[in-house]
Amino acid sequence: MKIKFYGATQEVTGSKYVIEIGGFQLILDCGMYQGRREISNELNSKLPFESGKIDAMILSHAHADHCGMIPMLVKSGFVGKIYCTAPTADIAKFILEDTAEIWKEDARHYNKHLPVGQKPIEPIYTLQDVKKTFSHFSPVPYFRLSQQWTRLNENIRFKFYDAGHILGSAITLLEITENGEKKNLIFTGDLGRDFLPILRDPEFVQESAETLIMECTYGNRIHKPVTDLEGDLKSIINLAVKNNSKIIVPAFSLGRTQELIYILHKLIDKKEIPALPIFVDSPLAQKITRVFHSYTSDFDEEFWQDFGEKGKSAFGIKNLITTASIEESKSINAKSGPYIVIAGSGMCEGGRILHHLKNTITDPNNIILITGYQAKNTLGRKLVEGANSVKIFGVEYLVKAKVITLNELSAHADQKDLLRYVKSVAGLKNLFLVHSELPQALVFADLAQKDLPLLSIKIPNTRDEFEL
Repeated sequence: MKIKFYGATQEVTGSKYVIEIGGFQLILDCGMYQGRREISNELNSKLPFESGKIDAMILSHAHADHCGMIPMLVKSGFVGKIYCTAPTADIAKFILEDTAEIWKEDARHYNKHLPVGQKPIEPIYTLQDVKKTFSHFSPVPYFRLSQQWTRLNENIRFKFYDAGHILGSAITLLEITENGEKKNLIFTGDLGRDFLPILRDPEFVQESAETLIMECTYGNRIHKPVTDLEGDLKSIINLAVKNNSKIIVPAFSLGRTQELIYILHKLIDKKEIPALPIFVDSPLAQKITRVFHSYTSDFDEEFWQDFGEKGKSAFGIKNLITTASIEESKSINAKSGPYIVIAGSGMCEGGRILHHLKNTITDPNNIILITGYQAKNTLGRKLVEGANSVKIFGVEYLVKAKVITLNELSAHADQKDLLRYVKSVAGLKNLFLVHSELPQALVFADLAQKDLPLLSIKIPNTRDEFEL
């Protein structure tokens, strides 16, 4: 068995890992690289392996940095099945359609304001390319619901555990038979954390396993408790109401947007914040929220206590305003505060959030609220790190708005959660740390090695290959 690492290696984007077992090639995730435009265009313009030789794919969840290159995979010759949970299949189709539209629109806007001497950019793939992927999706339930394994061939089968990261996210347990010997491998995808709104807590794999491929985004950090978030949000919003501020929230349309709406709904119901206008400026988020309504059986007990038992929708607030057209989106910026705008993309690298930022970022009365991880070289990362000025659509803007970061809502496991997960795997021999920048991974590797001195720990680089 060989493992080849093609993405999310010493960085947090572009998840792609190919496992070869006796000539059978299985790809775990096929994610889009998100970051500086010229780098992402280059890395996303082609795949670093022969797609036609890949026999099957397992998709951990529907975030674009894990599924965003599926159209390129199919376009380049992949003919196999894409295994994932049903919510992931439903949501990934919307994510991919939206990604194609954003690339088309961003290319049009960028080329319209093209700096002298630079070549026009082209969308990476089209809506037609996306639609050709739909027939490849093959939904598989969590093992807790089906009690059945899924077989890829006579030597490979797998089951899904709940990762607790976003709706439909899965931890994959692979059982591989080579030369009459069975070996287990676990791939976490993105690992969630306990007590997040809406979702069930991550499940621990019950079987022993020799190899674990684990994300390590927050390998050097311990999050503040999720319960602190309501108090922090309440303070920020009440201050914004007092000052008539606009609160601009870059948020992933999948997961973060629904969690924010859920918490804001609770605060309004408890009369801890006024019912100020909340704009969800993301047609994609609206589509995905409808998917959430179809899978309430996957929600946790807190949801049922807060809303389900009362027959209320967690995502329906009377002061929630959804926008569809570009004209509706633009009209928000002409309104006076206080209000909240939630828009994508979550790392400020495209989409409608850029238009809201350029219209609010120079006013010190406004607030930019960051609630998720910001990868290096993204606009969101520059804001978190305190940049005095940033470029938006090629134009320089002074950053005068207050930039506030709330990590309590992070959907990624922290250092404590990650270490607990590693220790839970019986018989573990090999640990590969992925989906992490190198400094964070090094901190966690050192910590894990001290607790588990016999464990082989690797932090792969792109194109590294290991034989097990």
